[in-house]
This record gives sequence, C-alpha cells and structure tokens, in this order.
Amino acid sequence: MSDPVASEPDEAVPAPEGRTQIIETDYEIGQDNTSYRRRFVLEFDIHNVVFTVSALGIVAFTFLTLIFQTTLGPVFVAVRDALTSNLAWFFLLAGNILVLACILLIFLPLGRVRLGGPEATPDYSRMSWFSMLFAAGMGIGLMFYGVSEPLGNYTAAFGGPVFEDGVRTDWAPLNGAVGDTEGARRLAMAATIFHWSLHPWAIYAVVALSLALFAYNKGLPLTLRSIFYPIFGERVWGWPGHIIDILAVFATIFGLSTSLGIGAQQAGAGLNFLFGLPASLGMIVFLVIIITGIAIASVVAGMDKGVKRLSEINMMLALLLLVFVILVGPTMQILRGFFLNLGAYVQYLPALSNPFGRDDDNFRQGWTAFYWAWWISWSPFVGMFIARVSRGRTVREFLIAVLLIPSLVSTLWMTALGGTAISQVVNEGLSSVQDAALEIQLFEMLAHLPLTQITSLIGIILVIVFFVTSSDSGSLVIDTIAAGGKVNAPTPQRVFWASFEGLVAIALMLGGGLAALQAMAVSTGFPFAIVLLGATYCLFKGLMDEPRAASGKPKTA
Repeated sequence: MSDPVASEPDEAVPAPEGRTQIIETDYEIGQDNTSYRRRFVLEFDIHNVVFTVSALGIVAFTFLTLIFQTTLGPVFVAVRDALTSNLAWFFLLAGNILVLACILLIFLPLGRVRLGGPEATPDYSRMSWFSMLFAAGMGIGLMFYGVSEPLGNYTAAFGGPVFEDGVRTDWAPLNGAVGDTEGARRLAMAATIFHWSLHPWAIYAVVALSLALFAYNKGLPLTLRSIFYPIFGERVWGWPGHIIDILAVFATIFGLSTSLGIGAQQAGAGLNFLFGLPASLGMIVFLVIIITGIAIASVVAGMDKGVKRLSEINMMLALLLLVFVILVGPTMQILRGFFLNLGAYVQYLPALSNPFGRDDDNFRQGWTAFYWAWWISWSPFVGMFIARVSRGRTVREFLIAVLLIPSLVSTLWMTALGGTAISQVVNEGLSSVQDAALEIQLFEMLAHLPLTQITSLIGIILVIVFFVTSSDSGSLVIDTIAAGGKVNAPTPQRVFWASFEGLVAIALMLGGGLAALQAMAVSTGFPFAIVLLGATYCLFKGLMDEPRAASGKPKTA
C-alpha cells in the first residue's frame, strides 16, 4: 500500500541572507508534482507534465532508434549537416552575444551583487568549487580533442585550402597558412583555443548565473523556467515554463549522451592500444554500460560523497598528466607557446568569431557550429550544477572564476598536449601521431614519451571518471528540472535518468555512430540557443532589480 508524501518546502534551496528583491509568487515548489513513497520498493516525486513528456519522449526515441538503427543512420547525418550548414551564423552570433554579456557584467557595478544575498557565504572552498565546475564542464572533450584538434588544425592550415569544382572541401580555419610552419602552428592553436575558452564558458556562465540569481536572491525554484519570470510573470508556471524545462531535459540528455559516446570510443581505443582488446562496436557498448553503472553508483552516493570526491580525484590525475607532459615534452616550447598561443588567439579572435562573409565553411560549420551547439546542449546541466555550488560568490567573482580561469587552464592543456603532438610531427617526423584515428592520437602522442603504459592508463581512467562526474551531475540536474525544482528528489529518479543517458548513447552509437551523436546535440542545441538569448535579457533585468545593498561583503561574526 502506498501513501502520498507530504508537500513541504525544499530545504535544500536556502532563503536569501540579507536584503534582496524577493519575487512574490503564489507558486509553491512541488505543487504540480505527483509524490508517492512505498517502503523499500518505490519512491518518486515528479512534476506531472515535465517528467511525463520528457521521460516518454526519451524512452520512445531510444527504442525507435534501436529498432530502426540501419534506417536512421543516414537521417542523422543529413540532420547534422543541414543544421550546421544553415545555422552556423546563428550559433556564432549567439555565442558572441553571451561572451559580451559576461564581460560587461564583470566591469559593471552589477558585478558586486552577491548570489544568495549580501550576507551569504560560500558553501564550498575555492579548490573544491573549481574542481567540481571544471570536471563537470568539459573533461571528456579535453581528453578526446586535446591532441587531435590542434594537430588536425595544423595539418589543414599548413596544407592550405583545397577546392573541388570551385567548392572548398578541406577543414582549414580561415585561409590557412600554406607551407608556413610557424604560421600554421599559430593559426591551429588559435582556432583550438577559440573552441575551448571564452565562448563555451560564457554559455555555461549565463545559465548558471541566471539560475543562481533567481533561486538564491529572488526565492524562486531552482529550475530553468524561473529565469523567465521577468518575461512571462505567473504564466511561467504554466505551459511556457513546461516547454522551457522539457527542452532543457532533452538538451541535457543528448549532450551527455554525445559525450559518453565519444568518451567510450576513446576509452576503447586506449584499451586496444594498451592491451590489444578489440576496439569494436560491441566493446564500446560494453564500456558505455560499465561507465553508466559507475555513474549510477556515484548518483546513489550523493553530491558530497560522489561528485565532489570524484571531481577532486580526477582533477589531481589531470594535473599529474599535464605536469608530466610539460616536463618530459618540449618544456620550453610549451611554456613559451602558452603565451604565444594566447596572443594568437587574441589576434585571430575577430576573424574566427565572425558569423558572416567567410569562405571556410567546412571549418565554421563542421567544427565551430557543432561545438557551439554541443556547449549549448550541455548548458542546462553544467549551468544548474555550477549554480548549485556557487552560492555566496559575487557576480564578478563568479564570472572571473567560471569564465577566465577554465579558459586559461584549457589553453595550457591544449598547448601542452596539442603542442607536443605538433612538435613530434614537425620536429621529429613522427607520422604515426598524425595518421592515427582521432580517438587514438592522444595515446600515440604518449607512446613517444616515457612511461607510456602508466600515462596511457591514466588517460583511460580520466576519460571514464570525467564522464562519471558529468553523468552524476547531469542526473542530479535533470531530476531537479523534472521534479519541478526540488533539488532533493528521491534517488531512484536520478538512477532512471543516469540509466537512460547510457541507453541513449548506445542507441545513437548503434544507429549512426559519431554522426548520430553530433546530430542530436545540434538538434537540441538550436532551440535552446534561443532560450539562452532570452535568459540573458532576464539576467540583466533581474540584476538591475537587486538592491544596491546587495553589493556589500558578507558580515563576519
């Protein structure tokens, strides 16, 4: 026999500390939820519309993709190509707007507003805070593309543009640097840093800052719809809000599934490289199942025991690998290249971020537009996760940490790993690194450094644990959205979402491989880009409504 769970305030979202501009609303967290608890068997607390539509949609998509996998493969490729070719300008323009908005807030007086109220104090130390936001943000991507993208960009730039029947067919950024080793290196690293620094973190920052402001300062539920109260008012608790939250669930599921598929490919390639295990589709599916199982165990352990500990362990391993490559690789070239690459990034930033009038369509559409869509599809999950661990920070402190510090770390990472690979090709003539498949290039680069077996194993562990932390965080976030803003919803619901992240990844891998993964990330990224632009307007309006007293430092005893 089951009985309803009593409706009560969600104590995990604390009230503002000090004077803030509370939004008065009749909405109560969980008022549209169905909640039941049956001892030892079943427990759930779900938003009737958001959970039902999202869950049924994900389940239906998964099974239809598995049933018609041979038919849907070409469809996924066509969808990806159509969206990136026709909407590249929109993705680039939206990304530029978000970067400018973040930079503006750093320098405006609005940057002194404190998330949670003028007397709020941070819930986590700086080190724990940074570890969690960075590990959740783009760990798998840095592992997969840390070598392959700089090296691929260098090869394309050095060779210059290739035309067939007057149509450019290569992937060289801008107009390349034909036959110019140093010029191609600078352009390659600038293009890589462009994809991994300010723009993606600005996308995350806008979502995170908006969520934190409207939850911790305005007193609204910690869910995407709350951001849009300045536009919709009380209607945000109806269908306009339902649609926003459902889009956020779909974007997060497909963004995470894309990362899981890419991570499993690289882990499989690494196991094949180290131990000769077959890098077959069956092995990749098996790895997805194993990684998903670990993620589920982390979900059950909870935020502090699961995500926090894994994030800190993974950051230490990543730092260890980074320092190792710097010390045993071309050390002086890496250290000097860090500053030179930042200079190249600044130099080429206007051209790389220009949405119009370019002729490098393959690079702009196949690389940049996909990346921007991927980051946008991740933004509901990463943004809400960062919001949950950022209470007590000022807007300026928040943006400097979330926007600038990860950008610098990503630049150092790409300079160390990618720069070493380029040096191996240019200075040592190691064609095996250049000719290897994308997922194996990291291990080929490490093969020409000392302690190959150990460093490659660390690389595999990093790929797996980076996804576990992402899946764990993502499941918490999806469940918060699908539970109407409750951040302490029952654990079985988070297990459900973590399980389907793995199932969706398996379905997409069987139904079209990497192209299918990319297609769904782009498909959900486009509508959510429109949501992000609306959120930017609401963020500024919400900050301007905050009393200036909120700019003070928290009081100490």
